[in-house]
Amino acid sequence: MVASSSSSSFSIFNLTLLLVFITLCLLPSSTSSKSTPAAPPAAIGNGYRLVSLQESSDGGLLGHLQVNKKNNIYGPDIPNLLLYIKHETDDRLRVHISDAQQQRWEVPYDLLPRDRPATTAAIGKSMINPVNAVSEFSGGELLFSCISNPFSFAVKRKSNGQTLFNSTADKSAPYNSLVFKDQYLEISTSLPSDASLYGLGENSQPHGIKLYPNDPYTLWTTDQSAINLNMDLYGSHPVYMDLRNVGGEAYAHGVLLLNSNGMDVFYTGNSLTYKVIGGVLDFYFFAGPSPLGVVDQYTQLIGRPAPMPYWSLGFHQCRWGYHNLSVVEDVVENYNKANIPLDVIWNDDDHMDGHKDFTLNPNAYPRPKLLEFLNKIHARGMKYIVINDPGIGVNSSYGSYQRGIAKDVFIKYEGKPFLAQVWPGAVNFPDFLNPATVAWWGDEVRRFHELVPIDGLWIDMNEASNFCSGLCTMPKGQCPTGTGPGWICCLDCKNITKTKWDDPPYKINASGTHVPIGYKTIATSAVHYNGVREYDAHSIYGFSHAVATHKALQGLEGKRPFILSRSTFVGSGRYTAHWTGDNQGTWNDIKYSISTMLNFGIFGIPMVGSDICGFYPQPTEELCNRWIELGAFYPFSRDHANYYSPRQELYQWDTVATSARNALGMRYKLLPYLYTLTYEAHTTGAPIARPLFFSFPNIKELYGLSTQFLLGESLMVSPVLDQGRTNVSAIFPPGTWYSLFNPSEAIVAKQLQTVVLDAPLHVINVHLYQNTILPMQRGGMISKEARTTPFTLIVTFPAGATDAKASGKLYLDNDELPEMTLGNGQSTYVDFSATASKDVVKVWSDVEESKFALDKGWVIEKITVLGLSGVGGNFAIEVEGFGDFGCFEGGGGRNEA
Repeated sequence: MVASSSSSSFSIFNLTLLLVFITLCLLPSSTSSKSTPAAPPAAIGNGYRLVSLQESSDGGLLGHLQVNKKNNIYGPDIPNLLLYIKHETDDRLRVHISDAQQQRWEVPYDLLPRDRPATTAAIGKSMINPVNAVSEFSGGELLFSCISNPFSFAVKRKSNGQTLFNSTADKSAPYNSLVFKDQYLEISTSLPSDASLYGLGENSQPHGIKLYPNDPYTLWTTDQSAINLNMDLYGSHPVYMDLRNVGGEAYAHGVLLLNSNGMDVFYTGNSLTYKVIGGVLDFYFFAGPSPLGVVDQYTQLIGRPAPMPYWSLGFHQCRWGYHNLSVVEDVVENYNKANIPLDVIWNDDDHMDGHKDFTLNPNAYPRPKLLEFLNKIHARGMKYIVINDPGIGVNSSYGSYQRGIAKDVFIKYEGKPFLAQVWPGAVNFPDFLNPATVAWWGDEVRRFHELVPIDGLWIDMNEASNFCSGLCTMPKGQCPTGTGPGWICCLDCKNITKTKWDDPPYKINASGTHVPIGYKTIATSAVHYNGVREYDAHSIYGFSHAVATHKALQGLEGKRPFILSRSTFVGSGRYTAHWTGDNQGTWNDIKYSISTMLNFGIFGIPMVGSDICGFYPQPTEELCNRWIELGAFYPFSRDHANYYSPRQELYQWDTVATSARNALGMRYKLLPYLYTLTYEAHTTGAPIARPLFFSFPNIKELYGLSTQFLLGESLMVSPVLDQGRTNVSAIFPPGTWYSLFNPSEAIVAKQLQTVVLDAPLHVINVHLYQNTILPMQRGGMISKEARTTPFTLIVTFPAGATDAKASGKLYLDNDELPEMTLGNGQSTYVDFSATASKDVVKVWSDVEESKFALDKGWVIEKITVLGLSGVGGNFAIEVEGFGDFGCFEGGGGRNEA
């Protein structure tokens, strides 16, 4: 008998039915698909047995687990565990396992809002004894089942019986049954060998977007340059998407282990094992079944991506090493002279006084001249963003430090602010888990904004990065304070190994070499607010930094914040954009940038990009040409270079300037489309940049494709990624694809097809898929001007179509408002539709909240229709419904297929 109710709880059943459903279900003991059994490992634990199960007070299930036999490998087993199972939605199942007797560390519920697991039983529901039984719990699309001894559980897709997760460890399994110790948790799942997995970041993956068997996947936020492959980098995202093709039909699901402690994840191709050094096992399963559905369900839990201001989609220029304001002024002027679009100019820490946050260098960046410069660029619509690191310089004459000490905002070690070293020299780190710190930080941001009217903040070094390790004191000599590189530790430091927090029994593969987990960061025995150990909270430091910064910026003028953060965690996308850190100007790094960008879309952080042309060392001229062609289509598009690298602004080479004008010229025409994608991301979680399998999930050959990507559903970018190439081998899914730069050229693929495309130095191939309506504007040198120009609609039908449909969408709003939403009188949303039938093409729109667009005077000046040779060239365009949006000023029905 199988429980098959669509209810997410048993509250509608009486107790007799509850007992039947829980105790009488059957499941095979293992569904592993391993072809070659591996030798079993030495047992780290002996598993648990389920001794009771009952309905919880919130309609889930509560179970109690007891350890079968203790051992002391990596410490003693926790004897009693509490199991909680809840179908939170029709598409989301939660399985939470923790200590039954003592509260353990979890990601704070006020930092990442979610339901708390129930700990009490439903009134009147008696205990039941499921010893040696197999139990099932059905709800929506997912089915939870478990075996009582040794305890294991599985998650199935109810619609087709597919097993998505199965922790059963049979005798041939290369992993253990459930292990739960204070500082070592282990659980595994078997996997079919043809499952394609994505996620588990942040890392630079040399094999592309798919997880590669036996590569290391370690999650522990680390200031480790992105040039280091297969290592734990700046972010921690313990989530993966599993894509399987069954009989030509794709099924995707997602798995999140919500845990901020350090972990190694071992993926063999046939199994996946988590080895975690603390916290709880808090699993969320997302049913999909489409890739977009998985990301939608995931971001529904962790928070939708932040709304982005329109100008943030323009081009950004930065460099560490703009030594004074005149250099910045010169950069802006040279972009203008070169006719290369530029929206945002950035300062790394060159503007600071001795690298100290919230300060200005009075000589290099005198405030009166800086304000004059900002008034000038703000009048044009340009923006200004500066860097801000969490480390606050220990300096008795430094106001931010003085106020921080007075408010008691810093992380402690043995009762004193923990001493570290970053760019200002000796620093203390704010504790963003402390509400007093969040208020102090907001006040510091407000004070700085009054000093310099910045338009956003770039928060860096927030893994947190420390140039020293261990317990440090001030030396008799002087640490560097704003002169020289400053990354050589000059504090007097000694290793800390006396606590279990600094030297845990299991060593994760930190930095790829099993270094101590406190290496070059905050000592893991340091203490946050309410006694929280850095050991537990380390990987959420950048996340908490972003939350505090978002609150601070939003509190300034009520405008939509823009934040760029290096360190991220589950839920960071609700507050911040991300760049992929310190990359190199190499042909390999340009390839890696695509995989990392696509992974962050899955992580719910769609506003992402890499340093165009590479952060260091000097890129070649050819590479920079190719990189700006690609980078013009990153969601976040910024050129950024190292202090010690030669200048690489896009106007430095005539050839690069030409490529920039071509590629960025197209980006600025596409801004309304990109902005609509940010709205879609904010409302549904959908990535802006996506792997091709998001739109063509049934085509297995696309599952590992990492050299092309989509913007939205139908705009495909196929960059040159190899030196010396003047063509590119691109894969085209079936259908008609129109060249965006020359719509009279089209690729008609009858089936999946590889086509060699011409790609001279200044050309990037971008193609628009059939059945699409793409809104564009005329473009311009700055987004403020570009967004005031008339619209063009490009309507694409399959080549030779006589009966076809196309659709598109457009979102417009006042991008200074904090929310990106309809119904406030400051936004307009348009659904475009088109049909081709017989000799007539009809185009119409369904407009919501038309007043905003009408007041702005936006009009559609041209409609271009592609693909209609099948109607013999005799057709008309009937424009319907545009009266609510603007007016139709001209027709462009071209037969260009």
